[in-house]
Amino acid sequence: MPLLAGFSRRDITPSEPCFLVGYPHEERTSTGAHDSLFASALYLESDGVRLLLISLDLLFISAGWTRECRKEIAAATGIPAGNILIAATHTHSGPHTVEVMAWRDDPIVPPVDQQYLDFVREKAVDASASAAQEKQSAELAWTRAEVGGLVGGNRLDPEGPEDTEAGLLFVRKKADLSPLAVLSIYGMHPTVLHADTTCFSSDFIGYARREVEETFPGAGMVYLNGVCGNQSPRRVAREKTIAEAERLGRLLGGRMAKSLIGIRSFSSRPLLAAESTTLQLQGKVFPEIAEAEKALTAARENLARLGSADAAQRRTAECTVFGAEEVRVLAKAEAAGDAEELRQKYASVEVQALRIGGVIVAAWPGEFFVEYGLEAKARSGAELHIATMANGELQGYVVTPEAAAAGGYEAQMSLFPPAAGKQVIDATLELIDRLQ
Repeated sequence: MPLLAGFSRRDITPSEPCFLVGYPHEERTSTGAHDSLFASALYLESDGVRLLLISLDLLFISAGWTRECRKEIAAATGIPAGNILIAATHTHSGPHTVEVMAWRDDPIVPPVDQQYLDFVREKAVDASASAAQEKQSAELAWTRAEVGGLVGGNRLDPEGPEDTEAGLLFVRKKADLSPLAVLSIYGMHPTVLHADTTCFSSDFIGYARREVEETFPGAGMVYLNGVCGNQSPRRVAREKTIAEAERLGRLLGGRMAKSLIGIRSFSSRPLLAAESTTLQLQGKVFPEIAEAEKALTAARENLARLGSADAAQRRTAECTVFGAEEVRVLAKAEAAGDAEELRQKYASVEVQALRIGGVIVAAWPGEFFVEYGLEAKARSGAELHIATMANGELQGYVVTPEAAAAGGYEAQMSLFPPAAGKQVIDATLELIDRLQ
């Protein structure tokens, strides 16, 4: 059966003021919405196989919430739960949606609002059902956009690795060849906006989405964040404002649109397939409280020594202090036995892979350093794009061995050692073999 496709979107912006999550110790109660947060869904069906890819403008989604959402979508649409990918864009200007143990002693961070999570699940299910119901004959094509250094780069090392590629899937209607949907996968922290922004926003991602949709009227965009653990706009953003988020987002969207315009060959009967596996990961053991206190003192002293260092360097040092404070919380949790409970809760981790035509879309939970994504692509033997913050989260980052040795915010804000990254890569490669 030839390709059928559908797109739908629902607004998930909270109707009441709430805490904006993403920056430690910052009192950020929303004062309104600069731009709406969305649940965006793309439905694909070919030869009896149905896939659904959903993007949510949120910082994180939990594995438990994902399971419940998939269950309800499956009941509403008949799509197998394992064929559904749900990912957060990782905006830092949205509601608090996952309890993070490292934040639990922060008096500013409130408990997660379960009613809001129920609301998001309802909207995600509704968008998914609508996308499936509105399916129509379609054709699709993949392309890539080179976007290196456009909206950011490696935030720890200006010469460090970056994945300069944005994967793009263009879906158009068979009847009149008009645009239907665009799927993008690109890894970069959406953190142009900082703690002084108190409006709901999807950050530069929303503007990239808007630029593409304005270029292709009638198309809806599903934006999946790629492997971005050590990637951010820190070195290219001129200021931390909505205007700057728009400038960078439109640059990115314009580059994506240019690549999409260049597509000449489409497929009306792509091969679709889905595979997933569950890994058993071993979490870290956190240090003694005294050791954590010593590291925190050292981080604060280093920040004080920097004085008027350049903004990017000072921000990195500030984040190291935040990470050391969070490690102190985790050290206390280790002493109390709570950390072991957390390790057990996160021991089972899902890795998913979808085949769409000749391209593989992998789904990894958590925030992985870009080196892992680049290695997976190099070893895969396939055209591979990786979405992160997908189908769950990992309480923070998965860093490289070098970053773990150096310390720093990302290494401190991690439940798993670098070995977890290798496990996830190996599992992804096995899934790709099954999909070939």
